[in-house]
Amino acid sequence: MAGGASRETWVLTAGGERVVLRRDPPGHLVESSRRAEGTLLEAAAAAGVPVPRVRWLEEDPAVLGGAFLVMDFVPGETIGPRILRDPALADARAALPEQIAAAAARIHAMPPAVLGPATAADAAPAVAELVRYEGIYRQITPDPHPALELGLRWLAARAPARVRRTVVHGDFRLGNFIVGPEGLRAVLDWELAHVGDPMEDLGWLCVRAWRFGAEPPVGGLCERERLFAAYERAGGAPVDPAVVRWWEVFGNLKWAVICIVQAQTFLGGVKNVELASLGRRVAEVELELLDLTEA
Repeated sequence: MAGGASRETWVLTAGGERVVLRRDPPGHLVESSRRAEGTLLEAAAAAGVPVPRVRWLEEDPAVLGGAFLVMDFVPGETIGPRILRDPALADARAALPEQIAAAAARIHAMPPAVLGPATAADAAPAVAELVRYEGIYRQITPDPHPALELGLRWLAARAPARVRRTVVHGDFRLGNFIVGPEGLRAVLDWELAHVGDPMEDLGWLCVRAWRFGAEPPVGGLCERERLFAAYERAGGAPVDPAVVRWWEVFGNLKWAVICIVQAQTFLGGVKNVELASLGRRVAEVELELLDLTEA
């Protein structure tokens, strides 16, 4: 299936049923555990998060050249611009803000133990994530990016000192949701899940790249205040808009770093036009970072 830059996704027919197979493509710079993803999907389903049912996990690379996961095929739309513009999904757009907020609240209520043994946290989640992505940036960027340097300084000076830690999806946004006419059917792409500040997911959802040209800041669907209120009603912790704003700025920096990683993956020999096109989007994110940090 087209549309995924970090994982191969295949739709198969087995015994008359359609299923989905996901694996890390050979040569990809960032690999993750299919077992961890399968375990997390099962825990999310138990917590009431809409996710595809896991059917099979194979860790022996001899079978298909890499570990893979097979899950149920969930019909629906995942392409952000179509979700935001298709007249047939008008009712879904009206319902999605509350449905997405409820899914986020359920994710953040999951026990962190589902992500594996806990490790001692020496820094606040914001500081830890900033250090992590700055490290990736320093390691892989082929050329200077002054706007990203300014973003790093702005974030370092304002990092929230929150200590609450929950399961964080890590890529919670339009494009990773399967949507039908009634609204949200499944949350996809859990490979970036980690223990951190739950406000990270809300901030990431507000990053401009996931609005696909629409004006409302929350995935092109609604204003931030509606998302925050729905999240609290669904059982999420009280939202501090200033903390979510920090995570939104961080999310733009993170997306720029991911785009550089994808470009480097392409330059390293994985010939995929989507990887190449993502590399040029760094400039768009730099402009957004300048706007956000000057406001």
